Amino acid sequence: MAQEIEHTHLPIRGLNIHIAQVGKDELGTVVFLHGFPEIWYSWRHQMLAVAAAGYRAIAPDCRGYGLSDQPPESEEASWEDLVADVLAILDAYSVSKAFLVGKDFGAFPAYEFALQHPERTRGVACLGIPFNPAPTPLDAMPEGFYIKRWREPGRAEADFGRHDVRRVVRTIYVLFAGAEIPTAEEGQEIMDLADLSTPMPEWFTEEDLDAYAKLYEKSGFRYPLQMPYRAIHKIPNRLDAKFQVPVFMVMGEKDYCFKFPGFEAALRGGVMEKFMPDLKITFIPEGSHFVQEQLPEQVNQLLLGFFRDHPVVAA
Repeated sequence: MAQEIEHTHLPIRGLNIHIAQVGKDELGTVVFLHGFPEIWYSWRHQMLAVAAAGYRAIAPDCRGYGLSDQPPESEEASWEDLVADVLAILDAYSVSKAFLVGKDFGAFPAYEFALQHPERTRGVACLGIPFNPAPTPLDAMPEGFYIKRWREPGRAEADFGRHDVRRVVRTIYVLFAGAEIPTAEEGQEIMDLADLSTPMPEWFTEEDLDAYAKLYEKSGFRYPLQMPYRAIHKIPNRLDAKFQVPVFMVMGEKDYCFKFPGFEAALRGGVMEKFMPDLKITFIPEGSHFVQEQLPEQVNQLLLGFFRDHPVVAA
């Protein structure tokens, strides 16, 4: 029988952060960092798999997401806060070193944590977002590009506000599961790009949608729009980066993010290798932006292979 995922809250840097965890830490700890529109639940398949293999899985709801506290409205979203939150979580559980697994915007604090705290990092695995030494240039993208729309104060709030939370999450999952970058035409908003007649991905159930909707009803979209979308310009330049830990990149070839400026060069043009001496990249031909939910057994096998390739070294 699968181990039961446990839920708790930790006081982390002035906020109560929701933590989902499972496993006994026989072989080490794995910290899973979600993206948007995701939440701890996005890692359910991976958490149970790594726990069954002898690792402890820890998946926080990012500050301002799900069951975690909201930062004060007056406080600007900061990438450094996400890195500091990971460090505080490891300290709270007395974990000396952990594997970090980041997805979507969760990849940024995973990469940054490894650069700032290599002595606390056994390895980094990221899904969907390669390491770029400078923020992805978005100026050339069309006006209707979803990130440009969501960066406008009030625009996404008005767009989302026309629908209930469940419909908003459903639409985003439908759009982000596709191979094309969500882009609105003139006179359209992003929520107009799919409706209830547009089928959900076959691997995404009504039960899954209920779980996401319940969590976003708790948190709302105020902070998720700040982090990541209205904080992208704050991503630091890391032209001098040199990773001292192993890095594993998993990319679905039907992930719409593959078409972002610079991603092809980072993944296939050797850009990441310049900064990561110990790098492995694996492409999943049918993989979408939600590859860990779409093809969980394949992703679990890849992640466990990476962890086993980097066992604890006896002192």
